[in-house]
Amino acid sequence: MQTSEPKRALRSTASERIYGEHGGFRKLKAYQVAELCYDFTCRFCDRYVPPKDRHHDQMVQAARSGYQNIGEGSEDSATSKKLEMNLTNVAKSSLGELERDYKKHLQRRDLRLWKMGEPLFEEARALRPTTLAGAAAWVNKPGVSEPAEERAANLGAILAAQAHWLSERLLDRQAKDFEEGGGFSERLSKARKSRLSNSNGHDGPNRPRRSG
Repeated sequence: MQTSEPKRALRSTASERIYGEHGGFRKLKAYQVAELCYDFTCRFCDRYVPPKDRHHDQMVQAARSGYQNIGEGSEDSATSKKLEMNLTNVAKSSLGELERDYKKHLQRRDLRLWKMGEPLFEEARALRPTTLAGAAAWVNKPGVSEPAEERAANLGAILAAQAHWLSERLLDRQAKDFEEGGGFSERLSKARKSRLSNSNGHDGPNRPRRSG
């Protein structure tokens, strides 16, 4: 039995004019990679960072802030483009913090940080997993010489860097969208003026008079 998609609550033409396009964050590549970063980080911390170590909660919270703020900003864009951009910027900062935490973990554990241009780094960067299972399978790939913890921390840093870059690109697009389409206050004013203009057009001086 097929189930139909639930109807949108905001589906009137007035809603479209006033709120514009918003939400749909699950389709954003920045959100998808940031969410994977969160899932990956939870798994990483459960395995390699003791719960009593403050870095455990710090890394999980930074990863959570990344994807949550992108999603919340997308939803809030209906009534505030400024808030959308602010929250996306918070996400970007959190993902940058997460990348640094992964690198610091490698240093603290005396594990090797892979450098750009190295075969392992380039392999991990090109991996671009879409699921936690795919990322975990690469970390635990049979026959490799590197410790799983080293592979996991380096992949985590790379995923965080990729999510950070994508959030910067999202910020850039949001700035362009604001310049071209304005924000909520402008849409409100435009919609109200359009409504008043249409009303005046119907009741104005050209309206036919009744015969007395």
